Amino acid sequence: MSGKAGFLWHPEHRHYFFGPAHPLDPIRLELTLDLIRALDLLGPLDVFTPSPARDEDLFLVHTPEYVAAVKSVDPDRPDPALGRFGLGSDDNPLFCRMHEAASLSVGASLLGAELVATGKLDHALNIGGGLHHAQAASASGFCVYNDAAVAIAHLRRRHGWRVAYVDIDAHHGDGVQWAFYYDPDVLTVSLHETGRFLFPGTGFVNERGAGPGYGYAVNVPLEPFTEDESWQEAFLAVVPPLVRRFRPDIIVSQHGCDGHRLDPLAHLALSTESYELAARTLHALAHEVCGGRWLALGGGGYDWRVVPRVWTLLWGEVGGLQVPGTVPGVWLERWQGHCPHPLPLTMRDHPAELPPMLRRDEITERNRRTVTLALEGLPPALALHP
Repeated sequence: MSGKAGFLWHPEHRHYFFGPAHPLDPIRLELTLDLIRALDLLGPLDVFTPSPARDEDLFLVHTPEYVAAVKSVDPDRPDPALGRFGLGSDDNPLFCRMHEAASLSVGASLLGAELVATGKLDHALNIGGGLHHAQAASASGFCVYNDAAVAIAHLRRRHGWRVAYVDIDAHHGDGVQWAFYYDPDVLTVSLHETGRFLFPGTGFVNERGAGPGYGYAVNVPLEPFTEDESWQEAFLAVVPPLVRRFRPDIIVSQHGCDGHRLDPLAHLALSTESYELAARTLHALAHEVCGGRWLALGGGGYDWRVVPRVWTLLWGEVGGLQVPGTVPGVWLERWQGHCPHPLPLTMRDHPAELPPMLRRDEITERNRRTVTLALEGLPPALALHP
């Protein structure tokens, strides 16, 4: 099980930079690309170079007024009026050429979507994408434009495809959910830390879609300190059966890895094992239900010890490649001096060596009840127990 895979990359991805004190540092992408190359997992024919998204592409999701506001950003002359667009906040500070950098992230996801849609690729990965919080008329949660939503809207408009969107970021995939809340041809499934404790404060089980889209938004808000076993149980109980019932033309997935135990911005307690299982499962589902068509995106993740390894393992799954067990010494030598913590020597964590979280049994039981609620009241086309 594999297929032709492509890696979407442009050196100017590093220009999506909110400043040195901001957690979303594009060095995450460079660390990942360098690790993939150090492991000799990327050939020149695997790389596809995107162009920035055009305005008409952005308008599939974002309002013209908002796009004009992003284009007007000048950090040397900040305009207080931009605040109503979510621009200039602590989460979304202004930076030079914001529109160009943000539209390139969208362009990469659009290129991946089109390469898969036209059969030039079976699978595509954009680690610079997955900016799932941006709303139609505002930036949100480090996200200026919503590349995932634009790519899905493009697939809907140009190809008429039904899309299953699966989001495993620790934060709820709210921007994508709201963009397709009324559309029964887009299934959005998000597993995330409950919004009772984490931004954006949404993603509860009663957010199910509306109108003809009722039942096609599925949320699994998990308890803080959820570990691998409970997270994987929830993922496998929800994602494969719903995707099989929905039978999409393509799977679009967001692989934020900020649910890792080491991540500073969330409170889940996962290891690399869960991220590999998710990628492996989605890959198999793509071949099972939609001819292998799969667009994978990056997302959150803010620890240098985690992001490069998780997304290298993701590229290994997307590309059907064997990822070695050891982190290359040349990569460690190049980056250890820049990292505030010792970098791991192995590509995968060893979950058995991690101490269990307190209240493990209680957390597991709460998550099981959440899964049951999430799967209740689905429309007949999705119902798992008709």
